[in-house]
Amino acid sequence: MNLLWRMILVHLRATWRLRRDGSMPLTGVSVIRLTTLPTDIDILRHMNNGRYLSLADLGRWDLVVRIGVFAHTQRLGWIPVLSQASATYRRSFVLGQRFELQTRMIGTDDRAVVMEQRFVRDGDIYMRLITRTRFVKRSGGVVTIDELHKELGTLPDRIPEWVHGWAETSRLASTKQRLVSDWA
Repeated sequence: MNLLWRMILVHLRATWRLRRDGSMPLTGVSVIRLTTLPTDIDILRHMNNGRYLSLADLGRWDLVVRIGVFAHTQRLGWIPVLSQASATYRRSFVLGQRFELQTRMIGTDDRAVVMEQRFVRDGDIYMRLITRTRFVKRSGGVVTIDELHKELGTLPDRIPEWVHGWAETSRLASTKQRLVSDWA
């Protein structure tokens, strides 16, 4: 429930900033300031590794609202869906620490929008997350990159080569195919 209230607050602030300042460029960096709450802490008294991923949703949400993508994709009936994520942890946040969540789009590959997110305190990166997001149509099917560029504009390609390799080697079979777990 705690994350729902944070999401509502982020949405309201992002909408207010969009109305006040106009839309950010597609290459803009979203920055939201957060504090580590008791609900973010695990038994080891630092932020739970899964909580970073949940909080990262807030940064992506702020970005897509402020660059105007959310309203546009809603009109088109498109829904963003996270398809891959790679997290690298350097340091831990403890209860009460304030930090920034920085989010930016770094480009598109052949199938998805690639974003980079950083959890930063006093200029020091504590955690970095690379994500790939695809858009699906409410009517069914997947939005192609060509459709995305036509509607939203073309993003400059600032995707590091290792991200392309990571995306390819960690990709699972299509959802149209059965992918059986054979461990048991």
